[in-house]
Amino acid sequence: MDQFAIYSRKSKFTGKGESIGNQIELCRQYISVHYGSACAKSAYIYEDEGFSGGNLERPQFKMMMKEAEKKKFTAIVCYRLDRISRNIGDFASLIEELNDLHISFISIKEQFDTASPMGRAMMYIASVFSQLERETIAERIRDNMLELSKSGRWLGGNTPTGYESESVSSITIEGKSKKMYQLKLLPKEAALVRLIFEKFLETGSLTRTETYLIQNGYKTKYNRQFSRFAIKGILTNPVYMIADPQAYAYLKEKKVDLFGEKEQFDGSYGVIAYNRTIQKPGKTHEMREMEEWIVAVGKHEGIIRGVTWVQVQKMLERNKSKNYKKPRSNVALMSGMLFCSACGSYMRPKLSGRKNSNGEQTYSYLCSMKEKSRMQCCNMKNARGNALDELVVQEIKKIPEDEEQFLQQLNQGRKTLQEDKESLEMNVIQLKEEKISVEEEISGLVSALKRAEGTAAEDYIVKQIELLHKRKEKYQKSIIQMETTVSEEILPSGQEKLLKEILSSFKSMVDIMDVEQKRMAIRSLVKKAVWDGENVHLYFFGAEEPSGDHSK
Repeated sequence: MDQFAIYSRKSKFTGKGESIGNQIELCRQYISVHYGSACAKSAYIYEDEGFSGGNLERPQFKMMMKEAEKKKFTAIVCYRLDRISRNIGDFASLIEELNDLHISFISIKEQFDTASPMGRAMMYIASVFSQLERETIAERIRDNMLELSKSGRWLGGNTPTGYESESVSSITIEGKSKKMYQLKLLPKEAALVRLIFEKFLETGSLTRTETYLIQNGYKTKYNRQFSRFAIKGILTNPVYMIADPQAYAYLKEKKVDLFGEKEQFDGSYGVIAYNRTIQKPGKTHEMREMEEWIVAVGKHEGIIRGVTWVQVQKMLERNKSKNYKKPRSNVALMSGMLFCSACGSYMRPKLSGRKNSNGEQTYSYLCSMKEKSRMQCCNMKNARGNALDELVVQEIKKIPEDEEQFLQQLNQGRKTLQEDKESLEMNVIQLKEEKISVEEEISGLVSALKRAEGTAAEDYIVKQIELLHKRKEKYQKSIIQMETTVSEEILPSGQEKLLKEILSSFKSMVDIMDVEQKRMAIRSLVKKAVWDGENVHLYFFGAEEPSGDHSK
């Protein structure tokens, strides 16, 4: 009997369009008519709601493709072609991958089935038109951005440090009230932004600026420790640049799409840039080249003079070209696996430049937070790297002497992890209920907003809607993260056999392995290690408690 997988996707959580449930039901009906009700009932279901068709970065889609590699089904069925992807490159690669796996693809709306040559040809043609539609939509969005840039308004998203978003009402030519958002300066945060620019200009280093901020207790807008990444994000954000003649000259030199005459760059307002990032769900946003930016004079107060902002950009470019170094050979076995028990940061290996009596490079592990803060936020004792790594190897070599006890511990750990997953599933259900409740509350406030238009209550209602919307987005992010965790496999039974084989061969093979082979073998057994200043604690895969308390 053929085994099917049904895939459904919807970009937004709305009542418009074909719902996830409808897509699945239509796919079941198709399978039932053409292959029998038994195949329809046994079909695997994969659902991605709230994800764009612009790329394949979706949790359930990835899970489906992992299971396709395991040959769990022989065909994938979807309601419509664009439920999979609107990108011709992604789609072509997908069809090739499925062909290699001998899995057919069926789109019921377009009546395509890749089991036949004609079906494959028609599928490619249809996907070309899907991409054309996507590119047309992208062009319309850019045109809309060009229009919006003329107003200098804030379009939303994470508000940059130094500002808050405020609602501003205006009256249109037709006499209607229109709402838009602009940035409002927060003096205390703006002072922090100026300090970051000053310290970078003084030190010429992201690392030294980071150390200064950590040592002096400065935190980000979201009350976290500053990182080099966060500092660079502030230093490169054009929103802080005052729209003055120097800013105008630099932007012209960089060939951005500039909306604003030279006379508007008189130092009265700040610069605002649109289309700066490529946003990908579940991934860090990528920066576009400056030629793709759309820049205008904003309605907010700038913080950094154009000449200063430009100077910082040039320093960052120089540092970028100078900082590339050929990676040094890393002899540390626990690199990337060892953590500080005091602050939870990584313990990174540091080569001493000397060799021991065996001719090996000597190194130590030091806490990255201790290093960044110059010992002000953490003072964990360094670990002697060569001795610690050798101790870990010797402890693992002892384990096969009591294999059954070790495997029992893994089984107990797996049961604990299973219980944790069940708890996560309950949390997902609760969060979805809370999200629905928030959506209903937003809907009620939107109705109330229409009645309160022009009254003192209007601004209050708008603020409440904004707060609820942020809470809803937070719920949705948590739901996606939890569902992804729940979908991951927990130490399959077959892996026990693999672990047992690695353990049994480790003792006899470890002494003839090179550094990379040793590191791979350890990583297949040890999830992480924690250094407390005197002892190193090993956590094995599947085990909840430390495997032992090993002195070094």
